[in-house]
Amino acid sequence: MHRQLKAPAESPARGADPEVRATVAAIIDDVRARGDDAVRELSARFDGWSPERFRLGPDEVEAIVATVPAQVLDDIRTVQANVRRFAEHQRASLRDFEVETEPGVLLGQRNIPVAAAGAYVPGGRYPLVASAHMTIVTAKTAGVPRVAACTPPIRGQVPAATVAAMHLAGADEIYLLGGVQAVAALALGTASIPAVDILTGPGNAYVAEAKRQLFGEVGIDLLAGPTEILIIADAYADPFVVAVDLLSQAEHGPDSPAVLITTSVDLGRQVLDHVARILPGMPTRDYAEPAWRDHGQVIVVDDLDAAYALADEFAFEHVQVLTRQPREALERMRDYGALFLGEGTCVSYGDKVIGTNHTLPTRRGARYTGGLWVGRYLKTVTYQEVVDPAASVALGRLCGRASRVELFEGHARSGDVRAAKYAGDPLPWADAPAEAALSARVVAEAAP
Repeated sequence: MHRQLKAPAESPARGADPEVRATVAAIIDDVRARGDDAVRELSARFDGWSPERFRLGPDEVEAIVATVPAQVLDDIRTVQANVRRFAEHQRASLRDFEVETEPGVLLGQRNIPVAAAGAYVPGGRYPLVASAHMTIVTAKTAGVPRVAACTPPIRGQVPAATVAAMHLAGADEIYLLGGVQAVAALALGTASIPAVDILTGPGNAYVAEAKRQLFGEVGIDLLAGPTEILIIADAYADPFVVAVDLLSQAEHGPDSPAVLITTSVDLGRQVLDHVARILPGMPTRDYAEPAWRDHGQVIVVDDLDAAYALADEFAFEHVQVLTRQPREALERMRDYGALFLGEGTCVSYGDKVIGTNHTLPTRRGARYTGGLWVGRYLKTVTYQEVVDPAASVALGRLCGRASRVELFEGHARSGDVRAAKYAGDPLPWADAPAEAALSARVVAEAAP
């Protein structure tokens, strides 16, 4: 049983708005049909940006990076080192192998990076510099040879810190281009922007819908919606810290849910009081206030067992555990994008600096996927080799029987012919000249 001290004023949106779907479809069709001409017109219309070329040259990148304060560059390098270090451990956990499953039967696995990845780094009100770390550094650590990165101009200006982050992360191409037109150009390719194999990175509702519509023609990391935070807190939690952390994510946008599940009525009420005092003075109040008003919740449950179970039902992007024994959640929960354990950490660390990837599933996507990681840029492929003729005979006979159960005669004959070649099995379906030719070839191959 649970009760709500604060209920949401609105239900979360499910799926894309029909108008968004239609707008995105029209833009993609235009880019598909007219390529660079469409991209240029769309960029001018939506961003007021139509340079001679969208890709920044090496001299331009160097000049832009030179305008970024030294401390900002040092911080970018530090954060990227954190992201790279964690991604390297992820990559090391994925190993190639070859095993002999039966005598003479070799089966193997390889992890091969995609040839080209597109990294979208949002701009707009919030230039999400950290997204450059998450998409580009991770791709490069996976071994992707070509990473093309796009970010929009901000009110006609070059976002210097974002460009610096892209460059330092190792982007091979940097384009000052945003919105659906950027995503479509990367996915479909134009005369000046070669196509990529996978699209990664967050964006607004239009960018997210573009990735959804383009999926299949190109790979994507995941379909991300509004940022979500859920905090599990017991009576030992600091209500002021809880309030601050809830609002830290509410500022992402007016539709960002922020939920507290607590075992303490008193703590829940104190959190509500703190939020009411903090919100009026927030510089990002215009986003945080409607997010909290319309999508904020405070729920009181009987015990932590109920809290973990309810949190799994939400299956939120970020789950912060502010309890006396936070590591208990590692064994008790399964549906979340990322866990943040204890008061010493917070979701904002994951978003900006700590090293784990902040591109995570939303809208209950955590039920079936994790977030962006090195493995998303790798294709896990297999290979097979049978080097023992006796093993091929056994497999051929098995393949013949198994395939005929499914009425796949062609498959069965591929097995039959090997059993015939290596063991002299009859081929009742073959004509005499073909069977004789096979026998002659076997004799010839066996000759010294």
